[in-house]
Amino acid sequence: MRVVGLRLEAGQTVPEHRNAIPVALIVTAGRLHFDDGTQSGEVAAGEMLLINPGERHLYRADVPTSAYLVFAGLPGVRSRTWTLRRRT
Repeated sequence: MRVVGLRLEAGQTVPEHRNAIPVALIVTAGRLHFDDGTQSGEVAAGEMLLINPGERHLYRADVPTSAYLVFAGLPGVRSRTWTLRRRT
């Protein structure tokens, strides 16, 4: 697992790209707009976006925004898509 901090100024964009492993993007301040080609939306402070391996996506900030990217796996190692399960 690897954790990377991300800080975007208002108007900054991370261009379309793909990741080889699953990524959880956790917004800690501001808002992040995302688009994966089929869905678009907004992730606000305290919310999380799950990105599956191979999904094309981009994001941008309209206000100063901070987030953590949690990479859950290693490149070259077969990874599974994200699933959320309820504990019973």
